[in-house]
Amino acid sequence: MARTLIGLLFAAGIFWGSAAAAAPDPVVPKRIQAGLPVDVALVIAVDISLSMDMGEQALQRDGYAEAFRHPDLLPTIENGLFQRIAVTYVEWGSATDQSIVLPWTVVEDEGSAEAVAAFLEETPIRRSRSTSISGAIDFALELFETKDVEAIRRVIDVSGDGPNNDGRPVLDARAEALAAGVTINGLPVMLRPAGFSPWSIPDLDLYYSDCVIGGPGAFMLPARDPADFKDAIRQKLLLEIALRPSPLVPTAFTPIETAPGTTDCLIGERVRRQMWQD
Repeated sequence: MARTLIGLLFAAGIFWGSAAAAAPDPVVPKRIQAGLPVDVALVIAVDISLSMDMGEQALQRDGYAEAFRHPDLLPTIENGLFQRIAVTYVEWGSATDQSIVLPWTVVEDEGSAEAVAAFLEETPIRRSRSTSISGAIDFALELFETKDVEAIRRVIDVSGDGPNNDGRPVLDARAEALAAGVTINGLPVMLRPAGFSPWSIPDLDLYYSDCVIGGPGAFMLPARDPADFKDAIRQKLLLEIALRPSPLVPTAFTPIETAPGTTDCLIGERVRRQMWQD
């Protein structure tokens, strides 16, 4: 009987040992340390409003995960003074709905970049109502104030498929961000024709150019084709890290300075008001 018990314990030990050996170590993003200098602190702020369908949401999330695995990412980071960046990933909807998916994280080598990619892939996607670009910008500014890293540049990367229709006017939020020395870049999502929802507008790219982006080296890169969506995300991320054109980034996406235009920057608020009246 004793021999049998020993055999069972031995077998169990082998089983447990095999299971432990087979279980991979969890991939944990590298959190920031107080006072750590970085070349850029980047807030990736993505729209999760209901006008973004689940296919677009998944494509967007996968696009950022793949961007952090792309072979051009680390060489671009290594061109910086400190050869590291800090990034946080935020999902946003209404003026009162912003959620941190990835807290401030350092990316400086293959392991830290892979950890970010894996974390984004494993985290479920939320949904939200309304579109408050101004709320996303305001939330991002607060994140810069609470972070522990010192950055040469501070950048907000805003992507969305419609104009601001909730919270304060987007021009007010942009003005506050620019006064704080923050650059805002835009990725207008134009995968479906204008009119597919009450909130969609034609020339969303012009809206982003005239009403959303701003600051030194600010640029807007529209995504018009699902097949090119992930490429647009990758190119945008590389540009934000590099700041200026480099051999790693096609010149077609050279940053442009924002200029005042004739776009109605309150068009989303006007549509919302009209819907309430109807």
